[in-house]
Amino acid sequence: MYKFHWVPANSSRHASTDERPEGALVYPSGTAVTTLCGKVDQVADNTEIAWLWATCPECYEAALRMARAADG
Repeated sequence: MYKFHWVPANSSRHASTDERPEGALVYPSGTAVTTLCGKVDQVADNTEIAWLWATCPECYEAALRMARAADG
């Protein structure tokens, strides 16, 4: 729906506009991603516990702006 996807990485839930692998609903663990907060080479952690980490506030604000712009 939106151009970003959530990804747990480096102890926070971040958002990224990087493409996911073909057919994947999430970034596989170990995938390097660039996040909306500007951090590069974050390493995805697609474990159950990682999805419970706190959301990166910078990624949240950037994702919120993108979602509002897309919704008009």
